Amino acid sequence: MQSSGHRLRDVEQHHPLLGSGEEEVAVGRIWFIQDGCGMVCAFMTWFLVLYAEFVVNFVMLLPSKSFWYSLINGVAFNFLAVLALASHLRTMLTDPGAVPKGNATKEYMDNLQLKPGEVIYKCPKCCSIKPERAHHCSICKRCIRKMDHHCPWVNNCVGENNQRFFVLFTMYIASISLHALCLSGFHFFTCVKVQWSECSDFSPPVAVMLLIFLCLEALLFLTFTAVMFGTQIHSICNDETEIERLKNEKPTWERRVRWEGMKAVFGGPPSLLWFNPFAGLRLRRLLMVHTRKGGSEFSV
Repeated sequence: MQSSGHRLRDVEQHHPLLGSGEEEVAVGRIWFIQDGCGMVCAFMTWFLVLYAEFVVNFVMLLPSKSFWYSLINGVAFNFLAVLALASHLRTMLTDPGAVPKGNATKEYMDNLQLKPGEVIYKCPKCCSIKPERAHHCSICKRCIRKMDHHCPWVNNCVGENNQRFFVLFTMYIASISLHALCLSGFHFFTCVKVQWSECSDFSPPVAVMLLIFLCLEALLFLTFTAVMFGTQIHSICNDETEIERLKNEKPTWERRVRWEGMKAVFGGPPSLLWFNPFAGLRLRRLLMVHTRKGGSEFSV
C-alpha cells in the first residue's frame, strides 16, 4: 500500500497542472515581498556592503603608495562585492517557487480528473493545492516549493527557484568579509609602523573608528554567512531542507544526494556558471513588466 506522500508524487507526475502554475503566475510580474522588517534588513545589507566598499577603497587602497597593491585588491574586492549584491538582488526578486494561490477550487479539482485513491493536499491558509515538500510561509503568505527558510536579510523565502542565488550570496559576502578583515589588519600594522603619518587622507581618529567598525561588521558577517553557506551546502548534498530537518520529516521522495543534489540546484554539470548570479537572467523579460493602473504589479 502506498503512503500518502507516494500517492501525492504520483498525482504531480500525472497532472502537470500542479507543477507549472507558479511559472505562469510569475510571468510579467516583479516578485517582491512587501514586508517592513524584510525591506529594512535588505536596505541594511546594501548599506553595510557599500560602507565596506567606501572604507576599503577610500581609507585603505587609494591612499596606498603601492599602485599594484591598490589595483589588485581593489579589483578583487569590488568584483566580489558586485557579485554579492547581484546575488542578493536575484535572491530577493526571484519567485522562490510559490504555489498558485487559491487554485484549490472545485472546477480546478475536476480538471485534474483524479483517480480513486489518489491524494492531494489543500493549504487552508492560502487555499492552494499543496505539492509535496511545499510549506506555507506566513510572511510571504504563500506555499513555497522546497521551502528552506524565510530570510529577512534577503526579504524573501529561500526555496526551489532561488536557493542557488542565496548560496552565492552567502559565499560572496563571506569572501569580501574575509578580504576586508585581511586588508584592515595589514593597514593597521602598516599605519602603526609609520605612526599614521601619510597613512590615510582621513585624520587618525576618524580612520581608526572607520576601520574598527569595518572589522566588527566583517567579523559578524563572516561568521553568519560562513555558517549559512555550510548549512546550505549540507542541505543540498542531503536533499533535505532546513524545515524538513527541524520537523524530522521522513523522506517520501527520491533523494538526489551529493553531486546530484548540487547539479539539481545549480543547474547542469559543474562549470563557472555555477558561480555566476547573472546566469539565466533575461533582460527582455525584466523590461516587459506588466503594469496595472500605472504601477508595477508585485507578487506578494
